Amino acid sequence: MIDARIAPSVGSLPADQWDALTAGNPFMSHAFLTALEDSGSVGPGTGWSPAPIVIEDAAGRIAAALPAWLKGHSQGEYVFDHAWADAWHRAGGSYYPKLQIAAPFTPATGPRLLLADPVLAGPLLRAAEQLCADNGLSSAHATFIAPEQAALFEQAGWLMRNDIQFHWENRGYGCFDDFLAALSSRKRKDLRKERAAAQGGVDIRVLRGEEIGAAEWDAFWIFYQDTGARKWGSPYLMREAFTLFGERMGDQLLLILAYQDGRPVAGALNFIGPDALYGRYWGATIDKPFLHFELCYYQAIDAAIRLGLPRVEAGAQGGHKLARGYEPVQTWSAHWIAHPGFRSAVEDFLERERAGVAMDQNYLAERTPFKRG
Repeated sequence: MIDARIAPSVGSLPADQWDALTAGNPFMSHAFLTALEDSGSVGPGTGWSPAPIVIEDAAGRIAAALPAWLKGHSQGEYVFDHAWADAWHRAGGSYYPKLQIAAPFTPATGPRLLLADPVLAGPLLRAAEQLCADNGLSSAHATFIAPEQAALFEQAGWLMRNDIQFHWENRGYGCFDDFLAALSSRKRKDLRKERAAAQGGVDIRVLRGEEIGAAEWDAFWIFYQDTGARKWGSPYLMREAFTLFGERMGDQLLLILAYQDGRPVAGALNFIGPDALYGRYWGATIDKPFLHFELCYYQAIDAAIRLGLPRVEAGAQGGHKLARGYEPVQTWSAHWIAHPGFRSAVEDFLERERAGVAMDQNYLAERTPFKRG
């Protein structure tokens, strides 16, 4: 028998045991997830109630875990199931609460099955299904799954969904100019013009770890609030979350700030993983052409090259990233639906959607800015 239990929070679990299973992914780390919990960004009143599922070995140590949340809405997920929720409600059902397996507010790929042994994937997912069945939850969803884990969900009978993000790939570049040399002549000129326009009249500083203090977080909080208000109506993260990120994650943070007349006017926050730089949050108090592209995309490429990282994940959406050297890649999510009839309808929808996504990816892949031949 393999027993699974639901812990009250990630913070209630030993940090060293949890982190031993995350492959160094910053958004699965005990530090990141507890910063969300301790700042009130998730928890009571947010619609994100921690419900991590764990399996322990004979010595009482964590052998497998799911970073799971009881969700009262579909906000902050970036894989949209609002149409499913509407259909289920029209049929007289209750779609919420549901179980979400994810890094909250974070459309970045990573492990969602935290495993000391792959054989525990099946029992862990069955535990998630049982949690849903025992509590009348409509469904369970795992989003932005690391590609190498997609098969584990599929083998367990979960429905698979794919979408497109834009990632930058480091093909052994020694500097930004090496990357530019790989582009077509016209695109190379366009990027140089954009960078020159963005950098004119501002001082750009790249800060890491202890270089980021309270003043920098206060400035960035203003930027983040502005972006959050325009995109979501209100920011997802509390101000305290950024302080806790700084205290707990140290050199895993890279903050890029633009100053004008000695005053910070824009910023972009990145998280550093073992094999990727993840662009997460951005904002500005001035409207300056191409500054967004400079701080979020070009500076991220610069940093990834310096750090020797193989890719940059710049977040959700954004076809405009294509012209700036970010290429279309597939992302994966997995879905378990309790009701057989509703599951069948979702499965049919996903099959039709999958064909469209494949066509979109082929179309986009033919329009990257790189030299042909």
